[in-house]
Amino acid sequence: MKVLITGVAGLLGSRLADWIIENHPDYEVIGFDDMSGGYKENVNPKVKFWNRHQENLLNSDNLNWVFEEEKPDYVFHFAAYAAEGLSPFIRSYNYQNNTVCTANVINNCINHDIKRLVFTSSMAVYGDQNPPFSEDMSRKPIDPYGIAKSACEQDLVIAGKQHNLDWCIIRPHNVYGIKQNIWDKYRNVLGIWMYQHLNGQPLTIFGDGEQKRAFSYIDDCVESLWKAAVDPRASKEIINLGGIKEYSIKEAANILLEVMGGGEIKHLEERHEAKFAWSTHQKSVDLLDYVDNTSLKDGLTEMWNWAKEQENRERRDFDKFEIDKGIYSFWRKK
Repeated sequence: MKVLITGVAGLLGSRLADWIIENHPDYEVIGFDDMSGGYKENVNPKVKFWNRHQENLLNSDNLNWVFEEEKPDYVFHFAAYAAEGLSPFIRSYNYQNNTVCTANVINNCINHDIKRLVFTSSMAVYGDQNPPFSEDMSRKPIDPYGIAKSACEQDLVIAGKQHNLDWCIIRPHNVYGIKQNIWDKYRNVLGIWMYQHLNGQPLTIFGDGEQKRAFSYIDDCVESLWKAAVDPRASKEIINLGGIKEYSIKEAANILLEVMGGGEIKHLEERHEAKFAWSTHQKSVDLLDYVDNTSLKDGLTEMWNWAKEQENRERRDFDKFEIDKGIYSFWRKK
């Protein structure tokens, strides 16, 4: 049996690949990633990750070739650019890399009779409704990233009805842990803070820090992600994953400061985002046997110990935003 993971060099893809290789050695793992947000060092050496697998999913001809040559049984589609706050300023890039790329994956899954496609969506599809967000709530995104993920979800549901493609949509909840990209200044708040501290900078918070979120340690999620593909209970289900306890952003920052042994917090201007956003998790317990084993402090300790051992990579910086109007001062070019 074969498993294809898009975004295999990122947090979700690399850690799921590690888990499959360790727990299901009878499955061959094929990786696909253009390395725009992940790193080759993250990819398990037992993953089949040839040069031709290191392309953007917009290259549909190359993606078709991978499906035809490898003939995967299950597909995990994790590849995305998940900078929700940045998405209003990079609309075209956002829709190309999230919506169009997902359409190319869905096409191939239909054409090659994949047993099930697992798609990682986002809590962003709920927008700023009253939390906790449950799976039966309407999609009401408030930014282009949430719109892109919502469109992908609806397209996948249609593919299931019209082409009998089996699918499972996972809405992860602020997943963090080792192998996360801590060098991206536009996403992954816990990783951004670690990068800032490692470089002698204060931890930055948008607005008053009273925003509330929940966080999920990656190693608590990987077995549930696997079951999203192979467990009959998960067929054509939408499932929130992780995040059983919400924290204010200030609380999370202070827990990390304690883990890192000190540091400072700096408040920046507010940005356009949902103030309070966290989800229910019971469906992931019932259908995917999710168990929250790791407290935020323990998870941050593990991630911090890993982060301290990493090289100080160059941070990604967008050379030109598609929209400059209204860009926040902290992202504006000097």
